[in-house]
Amino acid sequence: MNILEFLLEPMRLEFMVRATITTLIASVVCATLSCWLVLIGWSLMGDAVSHAVLPGVVLAYIAGAPFALGAIVFGFAAVALIGVVRDTSRTKEDAAIGVVFTTLFALGLVLISVTPSQVDLGHIIFGNLLGVSRSDLVQVVVLGAVVLAVLIVKRRDFTLYAFDPNHAHAIGLNPRLLGAALLGLLAMTAVVALQAVGVVLVVALLITPGATAYLLTDRFGRMLLIAPTVAAVCALIGLYSSYYLDTASGPMVVLANGLAFALAYVFGPRHGVLATRGLTRRRARAAKLSTE
Repeated sequence: MNILEFLLEPMRLEFMVRATITTLIASVVCATLSCWLVLIGWSLMGDAVSHAVLPGVVLAYIAGAPFALGAIVFGFAAVALIGVVRDTSRTKEDAAIGVVFTTLFALGLVLISVTPSQVDLGHIIFGNLLGVSRSDLVQVVVLGAVVLAVLIVKRRDFTLYAFDPNHAHAIGLNPRLLGAALLGLLAMTAVVALQAVGVVLVVALLITPGATAYLLTDRFGRMLLIAPTVAAVCALIGLYSSYYLDTASGPMVVLANGLAFALAYVFGPRHGVLATRGLTRRRARAAKLSTE
């Protein structure tokens, strides 16, 4: 089998084509948003929102409403509950996040268990990448386009908010509104990624690409290019690996992202383990020579 046959064989199957498009869109959208999540320090918040949307998705299914609507409502509800618990008790923010998102996630599991459905709602939890329908693909395309458009148009405002909310307020921006907008985009992005990897692994797509790019560059503009590129390559590697190794598609995509992070962690040109150790040794050698 030559390289062309290797690349084209999976694409002869319609479900693999839909899976590839879905995974690429979900990976690029999640990776772009992950740059701001990593910069702001919202990694745990991304985990919370991605799990907390589960009951909203199930209730939207029951009501016959779009999944995105239920996800956004419960995403904002989770953030509000975290703020209330944090501000009205001795509970610290990380503990409040843990309590709220696990409780809402458990509520979603209960709703799934008691909801009569001809559709296996368990796929919401673990993903069903190879079972993506045309209507699912349309939803992913529309939501992904909306999220990317907002992120691109408002990228400067979001970046200023991430670096210095006080300065953003001083020049007339509303930090609370920008934060709320990012949380809304986070909820929508979670719905996009649900189709690919399910609730359990959504946080990997939302955090790992941004963390990888953060190790490879000091400039945020480059992060916005590196993270989606790495995520897209990992999506293809994960899909092709799952096809030829006959393994689960979503987890393979996440594993590919984890491997990319590990490579950046070890071999990053400036912030990798080898580079930082080499710099430390050179500084120690220079200090020793200066004292002689």
